[in-house]
Amino acid sequence: MELTYSNQLQGFDPDKRYRNPEHFDKPEAGVTSVLVKGNWPSVVVAYEAAGIEVTVEDFAPVLMVDGDNHLDQAELTGMLRAESDTLRTLIVGLEAGEMVRPEAGELAIRLFDALDVIRLQLNELADQRDQLAQENEKLQAEANAFKPVEGGEIDVLKAKLDAANVSYRANASKEALEKLVADLPKA
Repeated sequence: MELTYSNQLQGFDPDKRYRNPEHFDKPEAGVTSVLVKGNWPSVVVAYEAAGIEVTVEDFAPVLMVDGDNHLDQAELTGMLRAESDTLRTLIVGLEAGEMVRPEAGELAIRLFDALDVIRLQLNELADQRDQLAQENEKLQAEANAFKPVEGGEIDVLKAKLDAANVSYRANASKEALEKLVADLPKA
């Protein structure tokens, strides 16, 4: 059987068998000849080592249109690699806890700008949270100033009863002590 290795997306001959060379790992059994479209040396070397006839057909460079610019495949690949490298550098920095604005790479710069806006918003929220926590502490302190000191009042009541030599239970409630103190002038 003849097998064609190509990463083309259209223009397939229905009478031929195709494989994507990007997924090549080893020669297939039962293949008598191979046509390789493009630069896929690993496919060529593997089939030639297996003693199978290999024909290589080079593709003409593909022109990609980017606005008014026409890029060949090598230029486009270079641009994508540079973009990928700047994104990776940004990600490595973020993982290390650093946020450094990339000098190049449209996507990396846009990602940095978006993350910087998020960082600023988080800082603003943290400041608001801290401010609210301070206000809460201040209000809590003011509220505590208006609370009667329960233990202090009980001690005052007990001192009055002790001065009048009135006996009371050690675990008497505040209300019971107040009643005893109210009855003091009668005694």
